[in-house]
Amino acid sequence: MADKRARKKAEELRSHRWYGVKDMRSFGHRSRTKQMGFTAEDYGGKPVIAIINTWSDMNTCHTHFRQRAEEVKRGVWQAGGFPVELPAVSLGEPIMKPTTMMYRNLLAMECEELLRANPIDGAVLMGGCDKTTPALLMGAISMNLPAIFMPAGPMLRGSWRGQTLGSGTDTWKYWAELKAGNIDEKAWMEIEDGIARSPGTCMTMGTAATMMSLAETLGMTLPGASSIPAPDSRHAHMASATGRRIVEMVWEDLKPSDILTAKSFDNAIVTTMALGGSTNSIIHLVALAGRAGVKLDLDRFDKLSRTTPLIADIRPSGRFLMEDFFYAGGLRATLARLGDRIDGSALTVNGQKLGENYAGAQTYNDDVIRPLNNPLNAEGGLAVLRGNLAPDGCVIKHSAAEPRLLRHSGPALVFSDYNEMAAKVDRDDLEVTPDHVLVLQSAGPLGGPGMPEWGQLPIPKKLLKQGVRDMVRVSDARMSGTSYGACVLHVAPESHVGGPLAFVRTGDTIQLDVPNRKIELKVDEAELNRRKQAWKQKPAIYPRGYGQMFARHVTQANHGCDFDFLHGGSSVPGLAIPDPEIH
Repeated sequence: MADKRARKKAEELRSHRWYGVKDMRSFGHRSRTKQMGFTAEDYGGKPVIAIINTWSDMNTCHTHFRQRAEEVKRGVWQAGGFPVELPAVSLGEPIMKPTTMMYRNLLAMECEELLRANPIDGAVLMGGCDKTTPALLMGAISMNLPAIFMPAGPMLRGSWRGQTLGSGTDTWKYWAELKAGNIDEKAWMEIEDGIARSPGTCMTMGTAATMMSLAETLGMTLPGASSIPAPDSRHAHMASATGRRIVEMVWEDLKPSDILTAKSFDNAIVTTMALGGSTNSIIHLVALAGRAGVKLDLDRFDKLSRTTPLIADIRPSGRFLMEDFFYAGGLRATLARLGDRIDGSALTVNGQKLGENYAGAQTYNDDVIRPLNNPLNAEGGLAVLRGNLAPDGCVIKHSAAEPRLLRHSGPALVFSDYNEMAAKVDRDDLEVTPDHVLVLQSAGPLGGPGMPEWGQLPIPKKLLKQGVRDMVRVSDARMSGTSYGACVLHVAPESHVGGPLAFVRTGDTIQLDVPNRKIELKVDEAELNRRKQAWKQKPAIYPRGYGQMFARHVTQANHGCDFDFLHGGSSVPGLAIPDPEIH
């Protein structure tokens, strides 16, 4: 049954305070709106809908957003609303340095303030490239006006010499083959020309595809919106439908706080595990929950991972790509197949329950979306580890690692920062064996800064030539959701603030035990204390501007890397209420 809500009156609209009252300020608002060519018939007594557009020439995934914004506007006009497009910082994942994660919170703040400062009644959030999805949702949750997410959608499959290419995943794969001497520069250039051939996000189950899927599972998109390929005409249809729906959401006063509950986040975690989703999703979901006032810790992820089979056979954990996933039935079919592991009673933006939105959804290819009795993995794709090396936790995408490495003990080979790693890892005289555990320090939220995607440490060139394609790697960094390998990530606390990772030395033994969720540094406590006493913190890399704000206020990975002053729910629209339990 649809959620029945009392409908607002025109004078109850937030924008009425700008346009509807009889005073000098409203005269100015109306006259300046007419300056743009609009008339009272366009905006008078109608919901004003912000279209937060993260298009730019530096965001390769959103190249179609200029056109999609017009299609959203069309839907808003059709439903009797007044659309206004508000550009926001674009966060183009493949190009920005040091990492878009540095600026996720900036976009979240911008989204919140755009909605607060302008005569906005409801918002369409246009995102998809990795950090844009969580950032826009974080800002909208904190502002707590009616909001709906319009996902960018994945790009089409890549192709090279008869081989299907998946962005990111096959980049790492063929880069290793190039370094090993198994392909030449001509082949490498051909791969470059064929791996990304349309608008849209990475078409593997990277962070973009994962977060778009989770936005739908959380109830913040129209049903089926998350996996439509970006160039497909049905994507344009969805954009206009999203524009129509937000107008109705405003009249119904259906807000994020009505939708996002503890069961919504449990649904998102289960979906992450079933999809073999990005490790980054853990950080983003914790941050989103913090904004919504829902307490969510790493143990919840691991508990649900233990009982959720991995059923989406999508790279990097599996074989297929997002285009295949869409044709196989997409997210609706996946949720239907998960059965009672998903709480179908959760409310969504269309006013229906989540279970009603995927009721009757069919799977058209059991190789892509596997039956529960034939999963890719009996457990979810991600695992949370703890031990003396990561007292506040760390994560691994064990579904994308060589199984032989899930229980491993070996000597550490430590790189104190990214520059040292880049300078040494391909040296012929590097003393390294396949049993070594590669360790990268100074790559966390503060040490990176911004926790860059350096966690898939490169296999040393001398080992690549010997045929080695996976090793245990440990860092306080993140890695791309398109990456693979036995990479232990998000070690908390990070090395920059004096977490145990800072005290690892080359030659120390590190023991990894994924089945038992443990990671241990085999150094006695007295020696660790001596190293801790001798340790000195490095200075912040950015001493001014936004970088200084980031350094002062960002939380550790296990708390979502949000700013400490932005946690909390929104019991009053536009006003964030801190929740001491979240800190």
